[in-house]
Amino acid sequence: MKSFADLIRERQSVRRFDDRPVSEEIVRACIEAARLSPSASNAQPWSFIVVNEPELTKQVAHATFDKLVPFNKFVPQAPVIVAFVIEKTKTITRLGGAIKDRDFQWCDHGIAAAHFCLMAAEQGVGTCMLGWFNEKKVKKLLAIPRKKRISMLIAMGYPPDDYHIREKIRKPSEAVLSFNKYDIGR
Repeated sequence: MKSFADLIRERQSVRRFDDRPVSEEIVRACIEAARLSPSASNAQPWSFIVVNEPELTKQVAHATFDKLVPFNKFVPQAPVIVAFVIEKTKTITRLGGAIKDRDFQWCDHGIAAAHFCLMAAEQGVGTCMLGWFNEKKVKKLLAIPRKKRISMLIAMGYPPDDYHIREKIRKPSEAVLSFNKYDIGR
């Protein structure tokens, strides 16, 4: 089993999948990791829709790109797509978010998605978080109520054997880190 540090270093957005199916057991393990993630006031403002029926998966995948925005054209290769649906939170969480001008639900979904993707990586399954999609079309395909929002879709599948872990291009620590006061870029 890989260490957590190794998972963080090796996890990447996978944009090419082979044709192996992802088992329900692995999908459930990823959902469980997301479900157990922390949330503001323990509101757990999420539900997850696993799309693994091949024809429906293709339809949802085609809602992630169009002629003008082709950068998600890899998504139809994914055997599974998971929709993260924002659910109503506790009144205290909504009130606190309004007072502090913070959208805790979206933050919570980001944390849950990170847990989901790291669990997938531990299982050898690749993922790619998708923020660009036709929400209205996806909601119709998945029978999601009109007033609900989808925070993201996550495409998942096995990367092909020739897929390699890319070197992470990130800003150096000194460009993003300071202690005790904001001292970035000075």
